Amino acid sequence: MIRVAHFSDLHYGTKNLAEADRCFGAAIDRAIALGVEVAVVSGDATDHALDLHAPAAERLVAQVRRLADHCPVLMLQGTFSHEPPGTLSIFRLLGGRHPVHVADRIEQVALTAQRNWLASTTWCFDELPAGARSLFSCVPTVNKAVVAATVGAADAAQAVGEHLALLLRGYAPSHRAARLQGIPTIVVSHGTVFGCVSEHGVPMAGFDHEFTTGALFGAEAQAFLLGHIHRHQSWAVEGAAGRQCIAYPGAIGRFHYGEEGEKGFLLWEVEAAQARFTLEPTPARRTVDIVFEGKPNLDALRAAVAQRDVAGAFVRVRWTVADEDRHEVDRATILQLLEGAAETKLEGRIVPVVRTRAAGISQLANLADKVRVWAQVTEARVEPLIECLQVLSSQGPDAIAERVLRGQDVPNGEGGIEAEVTVLPPTAELEPALLS
Repeated sequence: MIRVAHFSDLHYGTKNLAEADRCFGAAIDRAIALGVEVAVVSGDATDHALDLHAPAAERLVAQVRRLADHCPVLMLQGTFSHEPPGTLSIFRLLGGRHPVHVADRIEQVALTAQRNWLASTTWCFDELPAGARSLFSCVPTVNKAVVAATVGAADAAQAVGEHLALLLRGYAPSHRAARLQGIPTIVVSHGTVFGCVSEHGVPMAGFDHEFTTGALFGAEAQAFLLGHIHRHQSWAVEGAAGRQCIAYPGAIGRFHYGEEGEKGFLLWEVEAAQARFTLEPTPARRTVDIVFEGKPNLDALRAAVAQRDVAGAFVRVRWTVADEDRHEVDRATILQLLEGAAETKLEGRIVPVVRTRAAGISQLANLADKVRVWAQVTEARVEPLIECLQVLSSQGPDAIAERVLRGQDVPNGEGGIEAEVTVLPPTAELEPALLS
């Protein structure tokens, strides 16, 4: 049996440095205290390309060196947008008490009894190395652009899944041989399992995902250490290959608002015929979402703050308002009510005013006909609009304004009286439709 600390999706970068370093540092402390025998980082150690003098690069190298001083470390190539090719090469040169192996190609790696790494020269070993204590089959991120250039963009997604399934089945003989010798077998990869759930609760279902659980279990390894999805989840099956487990540890910390589930790393105990794990939590930051369907209600916000502990939390307040009400949101008071939070993020969704155009209105002969068509399209009452139009055409603006200011009745232009007429100039509301 071998004890493995499985970390993933550290995402060291300028924006995430404080969260990533606090959580990864705590995870390393816990792994050392638990006496793990090997550590695996299954991709996306960085959030983006980093300069060597960047604080995030310095902290990540220091933490991995601390881990390598305790046990051998295996680092897998992750998503190219997060870890550009070559990013992990520097870790081969750390020079810790134990070696760091960087798996940036499809290969098998054996961990020897002397705690050294032996890598296959091709995609797999012809025969198991003597003295191997455990066998790791490494499948880093697949470059889909290369696959698309070969089979065409339309067929690339399906081709990736099919070829990875063939590759995993190809590893099965070596895993069976290792199991007969009592050697634990582990697959390390970075990608999406069909049907898994994202950190925001969205099921990942589509033809562009790399794996299915059936294809992974077909490799006949005991443990499948995956990265890429930021939410912890797992699958298990028992059969001829023993008890097999697939698991994502999820991201090491909480990097976005609205993320669901616990954050941490996995402590694996892998034997020749079975695998099991436990999630070890990290001190990830707390996030709180307060959502209003309309304009933020300050009384409701006060009640929410009283009921929920927002001190030291990262709070996001979201609302939806019409365009004409956007200036009624009291942002200053919201920030004041949440002053105990570590961070307050205000997100207002503005619903724009939509104006309806009336087809053919510009071809009508007179303004009254245009008003009738516009009223029909907008489902407005046409009679008051026609009467107002008659007042506008028969009286001067000074006379109309004077009568409105005095609160007097306004003549309707035909000798009658129109009571309490609200004058609506065409340029204020009718013009967008009349000019179409």
